[in-house]
Amino acid sequence: MTAPLPPLALSLQFARLADAPLHRAALPRHHVIRTLRHALGQDVQHGEFAVRIVDAEEGQTLNRDYRNKDYATNVLTFDYSGAPMVMADLVLCAPVVAREAAELGKPLAEHYTHLLVHGALHAQGWDHETGEADAEAMEAEEIRILAGLGIANPYADR
Repeated sequence: MTAPLPPLALSLQFARLADAPLHRAALPRHHVIRTLRHALGQDVQHGEFAVRIVDAEEGQTLNRDYRNKDYATNVLTFDYSGAPMVMADLVLCAPVVAREAAELGKPLAEHYTHLLVHGALHAQGWDHETGEADAEAMEAEEIRILAGLGIANPYADR
């Protein structure tokens, strides 16, 4: 028997985007909550996330100001507390996510799901930039969570 999923509070925000309806359709609130709850580890009792979908300008500004990388990236994680109460902001850059989904030949909603899982794992201390073993462990956890959500291995085509 699996443990029940932890409760989750969510603030879902969309910046002013030219193609906002496309991104809103790919991220229905119930889907974002389900995805994030599945991404929380067994030691998490409660999660609080703000998920903000931004344009390229805001994405680039945040990445530059907080990571010293002057370009818009797909997802940024700002974590504030770990288990048992995970609190984090996830910022996803709509044009980057849309471009990547198209390049990968994947539905936009599926790519958003992958990035939500990826960001939620970062919020819990997972880090793929600290070494090959850590990157492999994080990818394996993403694959496991996504499989539970009915999504195929996003790394299979590499």
